[in-house]
Amino acid sequence: MLSTFRFVVELDGLIVGGFSEVSGLEAQTDVEEYQEGGLNSFVHRLPKGTKYSNIVLKRGLSAESSLWNWYAGVIAGKFQRKSGAIIMRSESSIEVCRWNFFGAYPVKWDGPQLNATRSEVAIESLELAHNGFKMVFNGLAKVFR
Repeated sequence: MLSTFRFVVELDGLIVGGFSEVSGLEAQTDVEEYQEGGLNSFVHRLPKGTKYSNIVLKRGLSAESSLWNWYAGVIAGKFQRKSGAIIMRSESSIEVCRWNFFGAYPVKWDGPQLNATRSEVAIESLELAHNGFKMVFNGLAKVFR
């Protein structure tokens, strides 16, 4: 069994470490129904297209501002697409699984929730739209793209 807490995030070949949470590794294929004339026992269900959820990266807020700067480019209309990966590691830090995503750019940034009555870590999150991903598990590729 694999643990979900040992992972790193890579953007354009560089490890962008320190994330506390990654979500959105989801793909869903829409289905089109087709009723064939003279065949009343069932309806054909054919794959129509696949949609991918946005990937959400969360981490403790720090003075390192590369993610905010990337999003600021989108705000300014000069966005840059990047490819990346979410890499899951074993307890001995060996890569066991990765999800390579393609053509990503930030579509939402959330700053920390500030509350003077709590002593929690300030968390920022960045949401990425992308053009699909490919899952690679123990060297075997399952294409989701």
